[in-house]
Amino acid sequence: MTRMFDRLIRLLAVLCVLAGPALAQDAPDADALPAMLVADAVFVEDGERLIATGNVEAFHDGVRMTAGRIVYDGTTDQLIIDGPIRIIDETGNILVATYAELDQGLQNGLLSGARMVLDQQLQVASVEARRVNGRFTQFSKVAVTSCLVCGQRKVPLWQIRASRVVHDQEERQLYFDNAQFRVLDVPIFYFPHLRLPDPTLPRARGFLFPTFTSSSLLGVGVKVPYFFPIGRHQDLTLTPYLASETRTMGFRYRRAFRSGDLTIHGALSSDTLMADPRGYLFAEGEFRVLQDYKLSFNLKGVSDDAYLNDYDISGADRLASNLSLTRVTADSFMDTSILNYQTLRDYEDNATQPRFIADYRREQRFFPSFGGEFRLGTDVHGHLRQSKRDTDGSDDDTEIDGRDVTRFNAEFSWRNRWTVASGLRVGLSTHLWADRYITEDDVTSDAEVSRAIPGVAIEFRYPLQRQGPRGGRTLLEPIVQLGWVGGERLKNPNDESTRVEFDEANLLSLSRFPAADRREHGTTVAAGLRWLHKAPGGWSAALTLGKVWRETAEPDFSLSSGLSDTASDLLIAGRFANPLGITLSARGLLDEDGLFSKAEARAGWSNTRMDLGASYLLLVTDSDEDRTQRQSEWTFDGRYQLTRNWSTSGEARYDLGDDRLDRVGLGLQYRNECIQVDLQATRNYASSTTLEPSTEFDLTVALTGFGADASGKEYRRTCSF
Repeated sequence: MTRMFDRLIRLLAVLCVLAGPALAQDAPDADALPAMLVADAVFVEDGERLIATGNVEAFHDGVRMTAGRIVYDGTTDQLIIDGPIRIIDETGNILVATYAELDQGLQNGLLSGARMVLDQQLQVASVEARRVNGRFTQFSKVAVTSCLVCGQRKVPLWQIRASRVVHDQEERQLYFDNAQFRVLDVPIFYFPHLRLPDPTLPRARGFLFPTFTSSSLLGVGVKVPYFFPIGRHQDLTLTPYLASETRTMGFRYRRAFRSGDLTIHGALSSDTLMADPRGYLFAEGEFRVLQDYKLSFNLKGVSDDAYLNDYDISGADRLASNLSLTRVTADSFMDTSILNYQTLRDYEDNATQPRFIADYRREQRFFPSFGGEFRLGTDVHGHLRQSKRDTDGSDDDTEIDGRDVTRFNAEFSWRNRWTVASGLRVGLSTHLWADRYITEDDVTSDAEVSRAIPGVAIEFRYPLQRQGPRGGRTLLEPIVQLGWVGGERLKNPNDESTRVEFDEANLLSLSRFPAADRREHGTTVAAGLRWLHKAPGGWSAALTLGKVWRETAEPDFSLSSGLSDTASDLLIAGRFANPLGITLSARGLLDEDGLFSKAEARAGWSNTRMDLGASYLLLVTDSDEDRTQRQSEWTFDGRYQLTRNWSTSGEARYDLGDDRLDRVGLGLQYRNECIQVDLQATRNYASSTTLEPSTEFDLTVALTGFGADASGKEYRRTCSF
């Protein structure tokens, strides 16, 4: 009996592996893995039949099987199991049957009244199932669904009926013969043969769920993606888009490398909007190379200015392509990059824009024995325009036609900080800049200019901190900086520093220009006040005030920069957050008349049920920044979970200057354990002469339960009786 019992245990171990619906591809060695059989009674009949009855349970390698009775015939190595049979593997897959009979070697057998649940999602119910070659399970007269079915007379929202379904345990695929797709038990589609992945397979070749679209520009159409896995580390998705006004083939290629990843996506279209073929191509990647260097690129190209808008791919009005190599360590930074810009704006010409840009930046820190920190920085920059016409300033059309610029900048600085009596913090920094500028195709500027100028800054901070009796903390820190930069303005063009932002980050900078083609000169005084508070109830707030005074006005600062006069506008920046998920942030420049010359604000409210946000932007009229009229706009975006299954989303952008909507979008989503429906409606109100207003409707219906990315476990309902 002991010998027969050992053989039964080994066979049960193999049975648990073979009968498990979605286990490993290769069955493990049963002798190497322990198994256990528990039953109310175990006895031997005629010396060759071992019978276990009453609450029979078998355990092996995370798999559990329960049955009413197990009979093992030692002469034929045949196993007969009476139900109810239930097998659960460690991943949650379930196989239920009323009767099972497996032949010699347990590679083939019959299971009556079989029902399989894959990954706690997909249910396969059949009259009977057969195990074939230890790999395939053949189901006869099958119903497949991932919807919850409650009661005897209830029907699932959707199901697939088939005369036969074969589950390939090794490839994790389901093959259907004579399949009917039914909605509420009403036949909708018929497929003589159909292949679908089981839920445990994350990357399966085949069609993805389609998206039905309606566009005022392109008409009614459908997008049907097809996914090609190429080995374990790369894949290709082709997306044909057929509509009344277009024939488009989109694609996306992805590949993962040991040191990085690559993504290429694009599309080629033939439509009625233009006579010639149209399309776009984007490529991006990031790779780790030797000695902590990171190589990254983001390449973008499009056939015409309106394509991205017409096909609702992107709202960008300029495309920036770049290739960069970067290395960051504790004491050094290096970045070298090549950039190319393609403008899509109707009032800009690519020939007169600085399209080709090269940059090299490096900064190194040293810590000398006498204290403080020494920094050495270098910056090499050059940009070219396609146009070769000299800039002569005679009319607006030729002011920057062909100007090409190269500059070399180096900075040597030493800085240190001390704490003196009463907690006063004193900081000192000294600087030496060496600059050289080369300008071509611009008769209004000197061809070559060079200089070396010094600079020094001393700052005082007096941090005051208070801790309340209940744990709240408050910090109040007044800041004053006195700075001086020698030299004077050179006769080189201002090509990179035409847009200046005055904010908390550069309040104490000796030059607030964004690039080194311009520097501030003379004596400046900067003063600020920083306030931080964290309450014991969890809310926090911060406020920063700042202002700059200079000896003489800097003419290269634009009006809206807030720095054009000898006394700057008042910088105000604040933020607030509380445990309820409410966040507020705002920044603005308040001029001497008490009006904002530039402002931005963002308010948000986020919790488990909703995520709402609103943004405001204000820019005054400024000819130096090519802004002929005041710009102000509101932007709204949000998501709200109406119920457990229903959610909605929306977005809107309203231009207060033109008193019109720029964009509005609404979305509605329904999701349960077996289906996901997404409806999106978007209206773009284009103001450009190259763009047309458009209205888009997108509908996507996805059946969850096929493929690992389509899980609906978190939306599973329960039956109420």
